[in-house]
Amino acid sequence: MYTDTDRCVRAVRSKDARFDGWFFTAVRTTGIYCRPSCPAVPPKVENMTFLPSAAACQQAGFRACKRCRPDTSPGSPEWNARADAVARAMRLIQDGVVDREGVPGLAARLGYSTRQVERQLNAELGAGPLALARAQRAQTARLLIETSGLPMGDVAFAAGFSSIRTFNETVREVFALAPGELRLRAEKANRHVPRVPGSISLRLPYRAPLNPDNLFGHLVATAVPGVEEWRAGAYRRTLRLPYGTGVVALSPQPDHIGCQLALTDLRDLTIAISRCRWMLDLDADPEAVDEQLRADPLLAPLVDKAPGRRVPRTVDAAEFAVRAVLGQQVSTAAARTHAARLVTAYGEPVADPDPEGGLTHLFPSPQALAALDPQSLALPASRRTTLTTLVGALADGSLPLGIDSDWEAARAQLNALPGFGPWTTEVIAMRALGDPDAFLPSDLGVRRAAKELGLPSTPAALTARAAGWRPWRAYAVQYLWATDAHPINHLPV
Repeated sequence: MYTDTDRCVRAVRSKDARFDGWFFTAVRTTGIYCRPSCPAVPPKVENMTFLPSAAACQQAGFRACKRCRPDTSPGSPEWNARADAVARAMRLIQDGVVDREGVPGLAARLGYSTRQVERQLNAELGAGPLALARAQRAQTARLLIETSGLPMGDVAFAAGFSSIRTFNETVREVFALAPGELRLRAEKANRHVPRVPGSISLRLPYRAPLNPDNLFGHLVATAVPGVEEWRAGAYRRTLRLPYGTGVVALSPQPDHIGCQLALTDLRDLTIAISRCRWMLDLDADPEAVDEQLRADPLLAPLVDKAPGRRVPRTVDAAEFAVRAVLGQQVSTAAARTHAARLVTAYGEPVADPDPEGGLTHLFPSPQALAALDPQSLALPASRRTTLTTLVGALADGSLPLGIDSDWEAARAQLNALPGFGPWTTEVIAMRALGDPDAFLPSDLGVRRAAKELGLPSTPAALTARAAGWRPWRAYAVQYLWATDAHPINHLPV
């Protein structure tokens, strides 16, 4: 995108927010970089240069615009729509792997040498893994400076900086303001906004349109008691994070998602935000998805009626895989009951920061579930075997599931497990691994909707028809499901 100069110039001149995160505009005469929708008067064309990432802008010596705050724009949708090494690397960097494990750890997860990873990232993003992680640390630092009352030393280390000096230098270089000046500006701008003690409140941006009905409806309708709940207009859940635990409340707003985080260790802030964005599919490009699906005349009315549907995902791939097995051939209510029993027996207790909230546990880890007695499960014998085999593979690491998974390799491993058919494998690929082209032609709801619309209703015929929906078949599933009156399709009251 950023190499198509004419297209970038048109986006900047029209202040088109759809391109925020796709590229950044660096202005040579002022030394700043902006998002395409920056409200400032567009610079002359000869003074613009277009770069693929905020890290590339910072590495080239540009500082972030104070008006449009390009560091807070939605992420590029490319990283969630691709399964190559660069996309997997970006998802891992967003999840804080470089800060925790360094570049060698990132390379090991991808199966490449550090030199190969650095070369590929530099070629496509104009910055290596360290620069990309540094840009993310700067954004985290800004969030902590502006939304918390923490001393600056605590902010520096919570954001991942190795020293206060590096923190001060980076903030000044990226934002052209000292940390204290950033906090003062934020306090003046938000003097009337109440601050909840012990929590961090922020806005999660997205590309419009966004239809919250099926997104939050699905998460709430399948919520596991004690782990998830809908209360006071927000979806709340517990989080297992690298350094501790957390509780997040997410509420749909007209132009953003409200996010309130309570963390036991602030070093988890970046990871928590990244996982919440992933769960809500906030970096998607709905215009591209809907344009492709509208090309089918039978799908077009569904898209036009409620555009911008997202794929509800998960914050923990292993958790979702377990829940997918519990949900095989049973109702949503039954699946919740089975999951709630596991949570009560094997989940780690947590304290809900809201005294009126109902969150009590983390969902059990695979290691904790590896100790369960199969006979204690109120499931058919074959389902017990499926669950215990899955849990064993997750616990010993032979089945790695996560945002960095190779989608096809993960499918092959899942299909090799006893009791795993196409439906279970594809729903995990869709909601846990994030494959935008995962498809469920055998799903009862999909088949029923297809028949009502005049689409083929047999799995083979529907798969053939759906070839024209690629690479967005997972989104087509959301539109097909939405024809039903099931609670997953409705925003809770």
